[in-house]
Amino acid sequence: MAWMYLIVGGILEVGWAIGLSFSNGFTKLVPSIITILLLIISFYFFAKSMKMIPIGTAYAAFTGIGAGGTSIIGMVFLGEEVSTAKILFISLLIFGVLGLKFSSNDTQENSPGNMEAE
Repeated sequence: MAWMYLIVGGILEVGWAIGLSFSNGFTKLVPSIITILLLIISFYFFAKSMKMIPIGTAYAAFTGIGAGGTSIIGMVFLGEEVSTAKILFISLLIFGVLGLKFSSNDTQENSPGNMEAE
């Protein structure tokens, strides 16, 4: 369940990162409100995931999902430049996140920051 929280948080990070662009430096009210809400909800899920996933793994995966997803959305929907190099490095990011997931030994019992397990 922790990885599901982390994935949801990472996807919401994509939303608030794109929202920052649409808010025009927080000068447009509706995009600014949506961005702030997505940011809060994203960090809520990220924080929940860290109860069971070590912080280094969780943070790397969270930012990887956000960076990769934001780049993909930018290229597919927002007219950003598409290049072989970008696709290669986004693929490396995605494989890195998957590698973290499959090499992670994350349980509530071995997470040092988890107060519930104590």
